[in-house]
Amino acid sequence: MRIDVRYFSKGGATKKLADAIAEAVGAEAKTVDVPLDKYADIVFLGASVYGGKPDAAVVNFISANAKNIGKIVVFGSACTKKSTYAAIKSAAAGSAVKTAEMFFQCKGEFLFLNKGRPNTQDCADAAEFARKQVKLLGVT
Repeated sequence: MRIDVRYFSKGGATKKLADAIAEAVGAEAKTVDVPLDKYADIVFLGASVYGGKPDAAVVNFISANAKNIGKIVVFGSACTKKSTYAAIKSAAAGSAVKTAEMFFQCKGEFLFLNKGRPNTQDCADAAEFARKQVKLLGVT
């Protein structure tokens, strides 16, 4: 079984989470502008909230790579409680891609809000979430 990690990050917060998840599942974190070259049973897909939604590059990644995605597991950060999960799930459904019901979200730094987030504990929590998702989804 294959696991990939893709992310979009403007300020580096989602990249921190992607790196922690990738290390936990034995994959390499790559940006969404790197296409999937092979089928992946699980794609951990990271995005932060920008103007209330994920960046268009994330949605484009899903549609461009749909045939190579078994299931998307969403992760990300935001300075508010708003999540990209619903928008990513909707985009995935439009491309006939399944999305895991669980997702990971933590606080993200923006201007003067949530300084230093995601922090070391957030990254450890993201890694643990990823390991549990792999086990839950039966990918070894």
